[in-house]
Amino acid sequence: GPTTGGIILAFEVARQLGVRGIFAEKEGAQQRAFRRGFNINSGERVLIVDDILTTGDSIRQVMVAVTNKGGIVIGIGVLVDRTEQAIEFGVPLFNCLRSATLTYQPQECPLCAKQIPLVKPGGG
Repeated sequence: GPTTGGIILAFEVARQLGVRGIFAEKEGAQQRAFRRGFNINSGERVLIVDDILTTGDSIRQVMVAVTNKGGIVIGIGVLVDRTEQAIEFGVPLFNCLRSATLTYQPQECPLCAKQIPLVKPGGG
């Protein structure tokens, strides 16, 4: 799974399935990489697990990291899918809860238009 919210869920899903769990860390702004001794073997089948799906960017980055190592993404599992419209990843997507949440591009953000500062949870 992607860091950081998906790590605990990904490892527990792996434990329940009796397989190993690993995670991909951010590497720059748009990429993920396997570090800390984690790696994907060529031909290895991978289920990507994350806590929240909003834009799909983190999952796409992990998909690229997996395929760059020769792995095969067979599916995606998320705890909460809060996309407004379904995202197509090319593999099955499973969720425990689907709850569409409004998201805005910066130029469309009503709080930005009112000059109300945005706060990233946990980030200040």
